[in-house]
Amino acid sequence: MATEKTHLVWDWNGTLLNDLSLVVTSTNHAIATVDGPVLTPEQHRVAFRRPVADYYADVLGRAVDAAEFGRLDRIFHDAYRAGLTSCALAEDAEQALRSWPGSQSLLSMWFHDELVPLVETYGLTPTFRRIDGLRTAVGGDRKASHLDRHLTELGVDPAETVLIGDSIDDADAAQEVGASCILYTGGFTDPGRLLARGVPVAETLSEAVLLATRHD
Repeated sequence: MATEKTHLVWDWNGTLLNDLSLVVTSTNHAIATVDGPVLTPEQHRVAFRRPVADYYADVLGRAVDAAEFGRLDRIFHDAYRAGLTSCALAEDAEQALRSWPGSQSLLSMWFHDELVPLVETYGLTPTFRRIDGLRTAVGGDRKASHLDRHLTELGVDPAETVLIGDSIDDADAAQEVGASCILYTGGFTDPGRLLARGVPVAETLSEAVLLATRHD
């Protein structure tokens, strides 16, 4: 018998927040410091993966050690911060949030101390039972352990949970903890890659919520 889905975990970057253009610009700014190529949004969507150090290595065609990645990550995030005021929510984000009948939370790989006030500026804080961002100095890691901790702190059963995100890593994280996942095509990842992952895929956030309500 299928377990009823009562809790929704939202990804932030590339899902609720429409920041693809800023992410690509910031990535190009970082890799330009080591003579990397200029990436288009389409190239980024086809190639992006976590850990981000592995993505940078793919783009640069060589190994990227921890020290170099730490430096590139700082450059990326400084550029990203500088452009954040240009980002808006996804077109139907607020409608999608209102349409879910159960509880909701937010899990982002953006730094926690900056995420919380940022979410507040969009008036979304009351929507979520819990908001969690990254609590480390360097980003770029995979999401699974963060999702596991997030659900544990909430006291929510992964079997009753659906994660809505825009990356393969979101689907992998959900699978690892025993949650379900709906992938959204409007973010950081090429739709063909999402479809190949084998989980439900939605073109809008409202469609993603509708699929989540029907998910076994």
